[in-house]
Amino acid sequence: MDHREDSRPEWGKSVSKVCLLPQRVVLVLMGFFSLICAFTCRVSLSHAITILAISNKISNKTIANLTDEAPDGVCQQEVESKDAVEHNGIYTWSETEKGFILGSFYFGYLISHLPGGVLADKYGAKWVVAFCVGVTAICELLSPTSIRLGPYYLVTLRVLMGIAQGPIFPGLNGLLSSWAPKKERATLGTICFGGSTMGIILSNACSGLLLHYYTWPVMFYVFGSLSVIWFFVFAIICTSSPFSHPFITPKEREYLADEVGNVNKDKPAIPWKPLLLSMPMLSLIVSQMGHDWGYYVMVTNLPLYMADVIRFSIRSNGFVTALPYVAMWIASLISGVVADWLIRSGKLRLVTVRKLFTLLSAVLPGTFMVAASYAGCDKALVVALFTISMWTMGMYYAGQKLSALDISPSYSSTITAVINGLGSFTGLFAPPIIGLLTPDKNNTQWRIVFWASAVILTLSAIVFWLIGSADIQPYDPMYEKSEKPEENKNK
Repeated sequence: MDHREDSRPEWGKSVSKVCLLPQRVVLVLMGFFSLICAFTCRVSLSHAITILAISNKISNKTIANLTDEAPDGVCQQEVESKDAVEHNGIYTWSETEKGFILGSFYFGYLISHLPGGVLADKYGAKWVVAFCVGVTAICELLSPTSIRLGPYYLVTLRVLMGIAQGPIFPGLNGLLSSWAPKKERATLGTICFGGSTMGIILSNACSGLLLHYYTWPVMFYVFGSLSVIWFFVFAIICTSSPFSHPFITPKEREYLADEVGNVNKDKPAIPWKPLLLSMPMLSLIVSQMGHDWGYYVMVTNLPLYMADVIRFSIRSNGFVTALPYVAMWIASLISGVVADWLIRSGKLRLVTVRKLFTLLSAVLPGTFMVAASYAGCDKALVVALFTISMWTMGMYYAGQKLSALDISPSYSSTITAVINGLGSFTGLFAPPIIGLLTPDKNNTQWRIVFWASAVILTLSAIVFWLIGSADIQPYDPMYEKSEKPEENKNK
């Protein structure tokens, strides 16, 4: 195929004249919004459950006897404003039951990673990602009905949502492998994957407002409807490969052909044995599981900690749990630009950048989340320490998160499916385990959770530092076209 030939239809040429952004940037932005849709729907239940469940573990007498100087107990309740909708709880779910409901998402999330990744590598990633968000939207819109029908219906729906969302990261990795040149990979990758953080930000902030001013079902309908809109826009303007895009310019198509190549062309069958048994793959699995434990502890359980221990009001809880993710999102964007600059300028090798950013994004978050548990009922200090913790975790997106693209562009979806699927075990077990560790919902019990998270984060990052890689592996068809690692100082 002659990449210089302008074979676009006339309507495609007209659209490209109107669109001022390169199509690889448009695709990355749509990936960014896909994760916003997925994570607003995923996290919304974590906020709804704080007002749906009757708090039956802390008596009014206990709260009355506690003061702001009781760091190992429970802080004083923040008073809601007069215009708030009153939420007294509806369901008598125990902490273990709430943990099971929140963790049920990951039953489905676990099993669909690998099939989704294989489909994305074999047939193209566009419709895999579209399916993920489309089914997620339907599940979110049906959530109020399932809650009213009973916990078994809710758990079933959350499992289905998990199945739908399992392939989304493998699918996005597949899209990036076709659209993101190596020298732009950290910047474009952190923008795209930053959608997960922005989704949590918007879910935390908007959930607090929607639950404060409206009845609880409204929150689910808003997030679900926005996801439906995204589905139709993405289906119209995005493709799996730049070589099949209807209105990409010949100049950009030629640039991507030279810098990326056609990774979807004449791809052999997945080489399972060398892929799964390689040391770089082992390092990705361990570091992913460690990161995901710390991340899911924050995503799923931070709203509960802020509501049950620090005792923020519903509206404030939404805002204060959003702040750490605002910091994480900003840090991820900055780290992507800095990582690309370090690599292009030759100041650090690619593998060093990946390992350094991964290590810092594990050790520092663990340190600050533990520190937050020693801040007592100083609400401002607690929020500040959690915010710094998530700020430092933002560097992860320029580290290990991009390594699947580094070691195997042709099979990045499959690799991401394997490591994300195994990482989701932590999301499956973290909420119930935390529920068992915090039966009385006090700070002393939560401190154990944060200490365990810090240790897991640090050990997993050390493993990646010791045996991780950023070289294209011999089993990848692109290996022969790549420079030998020892001849390329940026590898």
